[in-house]
Amino acid sequence: MAVPEAHLTALPKRNSPRRSLLKPEEIRKLDAYFKRTFNNPSLMVKARPRKDDSCELYLGDEFLGIIFKDEEEGELSYNFSMAILDIDLE
Repeated sequence: MAVPEAHLTALPKRNSPRRSLLKPEEIRKLDAYFKRTFNNPSLMVKARPRKDDSCELYLGDEFLGIIFKDEEEGELSYNFSMAILDIDLE
């Protein structure tokens, strides 16, 4: 499933001071969080092949979205972005 380009422009730029590198331990914690929160062991958080500032969420082999780490004014959060195409709603 491709993410429409219009959705990508709204995300923080790579050189933004808010964007931070994701460590493997954070990816493991996010994986456990999604599995626990949605009570679904088929959810998997995976590192992105050529990006180190975000990771991807999958349900089995189906790509669901991207997770970015966001640090601003000493506060840490993770933002999940999922694009839903109109053809997927039919």
